[in-house]
Amino acid sequence: MQDDLPASQITHAPLAGVIGMPIAHSRSPRLHGHWLARYGLPGHYVPIPVMPEHLAEVLRILPRAGFVGANVTIPHKEAVLTLADTVTDRAALIGAANTLIFRPDGKIHADNTDGYGFIANLRQNEPDWQPDLGPAAVIGAGGAARAVVASLLDSGVKELRIANRTRLRAEQIKAEFGARLVVYDWAQVGNMLEGASTVVNATSLGMDGKQPLRVPLDALSPGALVTDLVYTPLMTPFLSEAQARGCRVVDGLGMLLHQAAPGFERWFGQRPDVDDEARRVALE
Repeated sequence: MQDDLPASQITHAPLAGVIGMPIAHSRSPRLHGHWLARYGLPGHYVPIPVMPEHLAEVLRILPRAGFVGANVTIPHKEAVLTLADTVTDRAALIGAANTLIFRPDGKIHADNTDGYGFIANLRQNEPDWQPDLGPAAVIGAGGAARAVVASLLDSGVKELRIANRTRLRAEQIKAEFGARLVVYDWAQVGNMLEGASTVVNATSLGMDGKQPLRVPLDALSPGALVTDLVYTPLMTPFLSEAQARGCRVVDGLGMLLHQAAPGFERWFGQRPDVDDEARRVALE
């Protein structure tokens, strides 16, 4: 990444955006717009709706149109790996990218900052969190779960339990990430929580408009750290019940904010603060 042109040397106002379909609901333009205004930086960040069959063509055009990078969301996070010229180890391991850097020669560098955002959110809101204190339990085995698994293992979790409605997907993650993973049947997900010091809902269950997350929480240990990647609503029923059982809870909005910060820094030359003001803007 040494051949990237620093944002301070770009002669036009840098452009960035978020690529997805649908994309109108994304909070990223609001957040990046806030940071640009806060730091008085030139540049723009826009939503870019792209159908899957047009993704390759759009990625070729964006660098020529003045774009220095982009975030990537559903349904393109896996496909961009095959279209990028270089891919970071963590993006390759997770099997998805959410952050693209367009180099001056038009080449595309793909990274994944979801795991970074997940851990940064926990450490900001629960600075005393100790990942090696006990097993971690992850509910779900989709793309977000893969990023969570990678980041928890990297943080020092010694045993990671995982359950998914389709067991095969959890088995695939174990096959890729190794012996520290223990797969549980979906019917046993409540038992998976016993003795866990970190518990993560990495599914979309419990999100506004989605089915609820129906997981018995009787086995939760008081004092465990429980977090939900869902942030609409901020306090999901899963988090509310965990809190009522004496657990420390962290909502999922901070992950969205923290995963955005590395890309913003690369594109616009300023590391943004993830603070209460950023949270307020993202919730508007």
